Amino acid sequence: MAARTVAVVLAGGVGERMGAGRPKQLIEVGGRPILAHAIAAFDAHPGIGEVVVVMAAGHLREAGVIAAPFRRVTGVVEGGATRTASTVAALRVLEDHPDDTRVLFHDAARPFVDAPVIDRVLDALDGHDAVAVGVPSPDTIVVVEDGVVASMPPRETMSRFQTPQGFRLGTIRKAYELALADPALRATDDCGIVHRYLPDVPIRVVAGSERNLKVTQPLDAVVAEHLAQEDLP
Repeated sequence: MAARTVAVVLAGGVGERMGAGRPKQLIEVGGRPILAHAIAAFDAHPGIGEVVVVMAAGHLREAGVIAAPFRRVTGVVEGGATRTASTVAALRVLEDHPDDTRVLFHDAARPFVDAPVIDRVLDALDGHDAVAVGVPSPDTIVVVEDGVVASMPPRETMSRFQTPQGFRLGTIRKAYELALADPALRATDDCGIVHRYLPDVPIRVVAGSERNLKVTQPLDAVVAEHLAQEDLP
C-alpha cells in the first residue's frame, strides 16, 4: 500500500510576508530549514512510499541539497507563481501514476505536521476520495460586506483548514482539469478546487493539531523556533 501513496511537499511560495528576502521554507528553525522538517515528517512515515518536493523558481538547487538525505524523495521540481500552479506542476510529475494512487499535498511552511495527523488522513482515504485537516476555530468568524457584518455563522460549525490534504489521484486530476478550463479560477487550497468543481464529492474532515502551524508572519517563526527547541532531545 505504501508504494501507492505519494506526499507532495509544496514549497513554491516566496514568503513575501516574512520579509526575509528568501523563501520562508529555507529559514532555519531548530537548526535546520523549515523545508527539511516538512520533508522529514513524510519521509519517516511508514505509510508514505514517495515524496515529491515542489520548490520556488530559482531555488531548486538549495531544495535539492535539503532533500538529498531523505530516501523517499523521488523528485524536486519547480513550482508556479500560485498555489494552484504548483499543484499542477506536481500533477504533471504524477501523470504516470494510476488514478487510485493516494496523494497528500502539504504546505512546506508547516514544519511540525506529525504522524498522527498523517495517519488520520490516510485512514480517511480508505473510504473517501478527498480529505481535509481542520481544527476548531477559537474565534467568532463573521462574513463582512462593505465593512458591515453580513452574517455570523455558528462558531461550532467553523474549522480552520491545515494540511496535508489527501485525495485519490483521479479525483484531484479531474477537479483540476475542470478548474483550469475556468477563466474565473481562484483558489487557495486543493480541497477548495474539489469543493467547487466536483461538488458531489464529499470532503471528509479529520482532526489537525495546534502544533501544525503555518509559518507566514515573522511572529510565526518565533513560535516555530520555540516548538523546535521543545522537540530537541
